[in-house]
Amino acid sequence: MYLYMIICIIGSGGREHSICKTISLSSKISKIYCMPGNAGTQLLAENIELDINDFEKVLKFLKKIKVDLVIVGPEKPLVNGIVDYLEKNNIKVFGPRKIPSQLEGSKTFTKNICKKYNIPTANFGIFEKKENTLDFLKNSKFPIVIKADGLAAGKGVYISKNFSEAKEAVDEIFDGKFGEAKKILVEEFLNGEEMSFFIVCDGKNFKLFKTAQDHKRVNEGDEGKNTGGMGAYSPSGLINKDLENKIIKKIILPTLKAIEEMGEKYKGFLYAGLMILNNEPFLIEYNVRMGDPECQTILPLLKTDLIDICDACCNENLENINIEWKEEKSLCIVLCSQGYPEKFTNNVKIDNLNKLQLNINDFIFHAGTKKEKNEIFSNGGRVLNFVSLSSSFKSSRERAIKLINQLNWGNGFFRKDIGFKIIDK
Repeated sequence: MYLYMIICIIGSGGREHSICKTISLSSKISKIYCMPGNAGTQLLAENIELDINDFEKVLKFLKKIKVDLVIVGPEKPLVNGIVDYLEKNNIKVFGPRKIPSQLEGSKTFTKNICKKYNIPTANFGIFEKKENTLDFLKNSKFPIVIKADGLAAGKGVYISKNFSEAKEAVDEIFDGKFGEAKKILVEEFLNGEEMSFFIVCDGKNFKLFKTAQDHKRVNEGDEGKNTGGMGAYSPSGLINKDLENKIIKKIILPTLKAIEEMGEKYKGFLYAGLMILNNEPFLIEYNVRMGDPECQTILPLLKTDLIDICDACCNENLENINIEWKEEKSLCIVLCSQGYPEKFTNNVKIDNLNKLQLNINDFIFHAGTKKEKNEIFSNGGRVLNFVSLSSSFKSSRERAIKLINQLNWGNGFFRKDIGFKIIDK
């Protein structure tokens, strides 16, 4: 590894700000670029306004700055093959290649792996036509889960309580709400508790990278529409040694074997979204990157240098790294623009941010923000992430809410009950 590395982080959300903040603490860094970044990354790095889906322009810039390592945050460039493209042009990049990224890019790709390798998952059907889907739903048991096959920014999932709700979901997906839909996935509803399980992988070995629980629904009590995530906490209250061993044996190892048998290697973060029923894990979905806001929740707990971990993955040398963690409980609350996940207004000024008194265990990660003439404005549905570490989830939540109330942003709303299942037990 070079000393004083030049790093480029691709992405612009809260996940990327938390990655930027974490690697800025490394003694091995000389310069960080964020492409395109946000108002938060601008405090730590140089933001580069470039279209991250234009791989040629991205490559040209990376060559110009003589980048040592690229870290890809979001799923879309991964699914579209940015890692293959950059590697072919001799750029070191942390993240999975195009084929392994189909674990997230295509739900049917993942379901077919589950079928072939006996990975526990919900029973499912895959349909290419609206009429066939509706015929199947007429004879189905409700509630039922309906998913857009491709990427949908965490929002293309419906839990339908009856046929009319299911029909509305099918109409929206096939009518292109999440982009062109060639396939739709219908699966049985598993009535358990969700958990996010993370590993980091170098193509040969993997290490655990914490657990978390996120809250996808917009309203308190986990009600209302799906969002990209309203908050999260880490570690999950469900994890125990027995469950961890089952997840590795029944889900992670068969998946990595499937990728290997395709002639590929999995390098990067892998995030298994699981449903736990009676201490048994079922795979709901894979994400081929850190979750958002789980990343913002987990990284503040990391003691090991993140650059060492990413570099070791690129060099297939992860077995020599010991990943160490803080003992605290971490909880994140997302402050959103009024109206999210439906219509909301951008360019609303956010005052008082620099007046907030943060202690060593408080973190504010920007998501949908931008800076103009030293003022910060909203630039997305999910705007800021408030993270607090403490000895209990309850005090972490109280601290995060206190900071949000001190900010007193008129255009914002948030869930006050993040972590309710573990705090209110």
